[in-house]
Amino acid sequence: MLEVDGGIVFWILSFVILVSGFMVVSLKNVFHCALALVLCLFTVAGLYILLDAEFLAAAQVLIYVGAVAILLIFAVMLTSKLADKRITQSNEQALVGFFICALFAVAAYLLIKFNTIWYPLAKSALPSDNILTIGKYLMTEFMLPFEVVSILLVAALIGAIALARTEKS
Repeated sequence: MLEVDGGIVFWILSFVILVSGFMVVSLKNVFHCALALVLCLFTVAGLYILLDAEFLAAAQVLIYVGAVAILLIFAVMLTSKLADKRITQSNEQALVGFFICALFAVAAYLLIKFNTIWYPLAKSALPSDNILTIGKYLMTEFMLPFEVVSILLVAALIGAIALARTEKS
């Protein structure tokens, strides 16, 4: 079995996340932006696996990549106006957006630098039944919020279908 240093994998995944995230906001073709989003979400799942959070990695792939990103890709493909060559994408506020992003980056750096207490990593392994524990809590203690979220998602889906439907007159 090939042994790979976790630090190298972390930096590779982080680089892919940054590059694909930049591609999401900078590419002109909306379909290519959606594909870059899928790549970004997959690599975030890779970071979850490095953190030994298999449940979060599976949820990331199933929910975000499998549902949200694919829904975006289908929406882009089914929108007939996007195939028109006369549509131009422009951003007149790129400079303002850059300065706001830089301000948020500096604020995040300062918050992490001065307000975070970094604990050393625990030497003990995670419990093997953490997925079982999450499932137990979802079906007992957090059943009501779980069901409220499911109803909210169904309502959002019905609203999206109602908005996307064309009236035939």
